[in-house]
Amino acid sequence: MTVSNRTELIPRRILFGNPVKASPRISPDGTRLAYLAPVNDVLNVWVGEIGSEESHPVTNDTERGIRFYFWAFDNKHILYVQDMGGNENWRLYATNLETRETRDLTPFEDVQVQIVDQDKHFPNEMLIAMNKENPQVHDVYHLDLSSGELTLVAKNPGNVAGWIVDTQFKVRGAMAARPDGGIDLLTRKSEQDEWQHILGWDSDDALTSGGLFFSQDGESIYLQDSRQVNAGRLIKLNLTTNEQSVIAEDPQYDVGDVIVNPDTYEIQAVAFNKDRTEWQVLDESIQLDFDRIHEIHQGDFSIVSRDNADETWIVAFIADNGPVPYYAYHRKEQSADFLFVNMPDLAEYTLAQMQPVTYQARDGLTIHGYLTLPVGEQQSNLPMVVNVHGGPWARDSWGLNPEAQWLANRGYACLQINYRGSTGYGKEHLNAGDREWGRKMHYDLVDGVEWAVKQGIADPKKVAIYGGSYGGYAALVGATFTPDLFACAVDIVGPSSLITLIRTIPPYWSTALATFQKRVGNVDSEEEFLKSRSPLFAVDNIKIPLLIAQGANDPRVKQAEAEQIVEAMKSKGINYEYMLFPDEGHGFAKPENRLKFYAAAEKFLAQHLGGRYEE
Repeated sequence: MTVSNRTELIPRRILFGNPVKASPRISPDGTRLAYLAPVNDVLNVWVGEIGSEESHPVTNDTERGIRFYFWAFDNKHILYVQDMGGNENWRLYATNLETRETRDLTPFEDVQVQIVDQDKHFPNEMLIAMNKENPQVHDVYHLDLSSGELTLVAKNPGNVAGWIVDTQFKVRGAMAARPDGGIDLLTRKSEQDEWQHILGWDSDDALTSGGLFFSQDGESIYLQDSRQVNAGRLIKLNLTTNEQSVIAEDPQYDVGDVIVNPDTYEIQAVAFNKDRTEWQVLDESIQLDFDRIHEIHQGDFSIVSRDNADETWIVAFIADNGPVPYYAYHRKEQSADFLFVNMPDLAEYTLAQMQPVTYQARDGLTIHGYLTLPVGEQQSNLPMVVNVHGGPWARDSWGLNPEAQWLANRGYACLQINYRGSTGYGKEHLNAGDREWGRKMHYDLVDGVEWAVKQGIADPKKVAIYGGSYGGYAALVGATFTPDLFACAVDIVGPSSLITLIRTIPPYWSTALATFQKRVGNVDSEEEFLKSRSPLFAVDNIKIPLLIAQGANDPRVKQAEAEQIVEAMKSKGINYEYMLFPDEGHGFAKPENRLKFYAAAEKFLAQHLGGRYEE
């Protein structure tokens, strides 16, 4: 089947190159706007006065591009994190906006920084966590922004996976991992006091529950809690009386984003990520704002930044068929100023719509997902790509997805499936994935293909399986365990052996090891079981062409995961293509590497499924 040339080919550069502008953040004093934009094709932070056309780059990254940045509440610094070549050993940098000088605040080799908290009431301070003393766990340090001085304020006893800060900027809560894959909430009266055990979640609730933040008086703590129910609810727990009240809940969907008033620390709104994002407003004082924001654009919105006076909000709108527009919303006037869209060139093309779909898995479980079809007349008997999300404890959501647009534009149906083990749909759906890597999690994908064929959407002879991380593993599983179903497979940074995957996790994932042992399999006592779920040991079954792409510095899925299956295929004379990126980690951050990968993947899919590709 040839795809008629009915929609213009969207250049890969527009889909996968750098955004023109992205991630705007308002300064705490409300006078300036920062955003990311390229300088010589490398993303850097730019700053300009609000309402002025003029902005200037203030950072000078020449390597990987800055992806995560924020304002310091002192109004004087832009802070960002950066790693080397994708190794995820993040360092924290501060750029002084007056002198343009950039300081490395954490100049430590082989140490990973995590941002714990910043608070407008403590403008010259930050709390960060580092695995400086022990590579396996992160301790919390108080950082003085002016002097750069670091002070240890919470020592990790060896099991803490996350920290919670109170409204006085003190570390008073900790999430401690248990050997059985469960998690305990600990709190303390002050940073000098001993930790007290408040409550525990067993492993069935551990990924749908956890401590979030303290109330203003420090007497209560907000939790996501799925005990006695299916989905994680938002709960307020009084630490003295043990009384708890339910703030927001949904029977099927876990609590998503929570908006907190930066002065009173009261909860203002809660999102539930259903087929699309749905907000529940709890604070009447922002109801009108939400109503006005809904009128600006029909996309799903999020508030990405707010100034200290809480008068200006930066709002992003996610739509499935256009770039992301950003607005400055002024609460007093209830008016909005358009700022920019992240990928303006996309607006010149007709983009496909992403439709939520559901079907029954073979054991009766309801599976949710999204289908993106090529624009135009032909919507049936299409070549199809099953695009599997990573994680696996994550999910696909509605909105602009460059890969889905790329595949649809090239003539493929793109099916994204929130298979069992995906998050957001409550603990029953999540826990149904336990010990089902390469089995029921994969059968959900297979059942999705059969559903699409039955609906007349997919040509059964032209289906590819494609994905990154867990999705890359799923692609290898497709090639080895169900080789008759797929015409080809694309694996990006996917593990080929569950045994070597678990044995080589980064040291600082030590607190997550019990989760792997419970949900994937125990590497010490169940080697044969894990072998039976590992594509590496079923290479003989491969009958379809494979494209494998890997970052050399990947700390999560090591280069050896790709090399060992490539070696096995080579020795058996099986057809494959292998791309190794020496300056990347778990995914491809540099635009030139992304473009190189997508060019190869597009050609590969065109060869085996018959879609279009850009020369």
